[in-house]
Amino acid sequence: MCDFLTIRHHRFIWESRTYLMGILNVTPDSFSDGGQFNHRETAIKHALTMIDRGADIIDIGGQSTRPGAKQISLDEELQRVIPIIKAIRELSDTPISIDTTRATVAQEAIEMGADIVNDISSGTFDRTMLSTVAKLQVPIILMHIKGTPETMQNLTDYQDLIGEIKLFFQGVIKEALDLGIKKEYIILDPGIGFAKTYEQNLEILRNIQELKTLGFPILIGTSRKSFIGKILNQENPQDRIWGTAATCSYGITQGANILRVHDVKEMYDVARVTDAII
Repeated sequence: MCDFLTIRHHRFIWESRTYLMGILNVTPDSFSDGGQFNHRETAIKHALTMIDRGADIIDIGGQSTRPGAKQISLDEELQRVIPIIKAIRELSDTPISIDTTRATVAQEAIEMGADIVNDISSGTFDRTMLSTVAKLQVPIILMHIKGTPETMQNLTDYQDLIGEIKLFFQGVIKEALDLGIKKEYIILDPGIGFAKTYEQNLEILRNIQELKTLGFPILIGTSRKSFIGKILNQENPQDRIWGTAATCSYGITQGANILRVHDVKEMYDVARVTDAII
């Protein structure tokens, strides 16, 4: 694994500490915070609050990826995310990632000031994504998924979960490198909650070290997800903060490098204390 990644004036030194990616869903229908930040003023205010509370990256998405979510039009996705990215970039130099599966959105977002592409499909939904990212010469987060958000929860049959995730990553990593994406620009996300059952999500958390044998930084996104709600019998995602904290702390002990979270203030404390212990 490359030792560090520099974005703007920010250096991400892997294994030195855990980094936080704050979630900014500018959508009306995301599973946990849909409709809370889909207006320009509230989105900008929330982004700046997360930065103030310790977020190292702001991840902006205009297309919900909750189970069952339907695809919106390209124009609608652009209208949701581009003005927000532009406004935040004028106020802060904190790295911004664009959460999208569309190469056109990725390109316009980078041109407006975003720094990272976060593609839940690893370039499989839009076959021009990886070549676009290679031309843009920016980092990309590659995530494991089967199917689409609309169909994924019917595609949870694995013979060897961790082995199949690794095989998937080996294929998309080779394609990314062959197209010219730099090795140090690749980050992996095992896709907790995406075409995974309750038990499979726990299995991924227990096997982060095995995924790290691929040689890339690992991002985990457990924040407020339904498997935590099942453990705690909590129907409301916003009541799952401390369950999320447990998964984040454990993930760090297993080698996670980036945590994608809604509750930055609380997870900042969790990460700092866990980092100090280990």
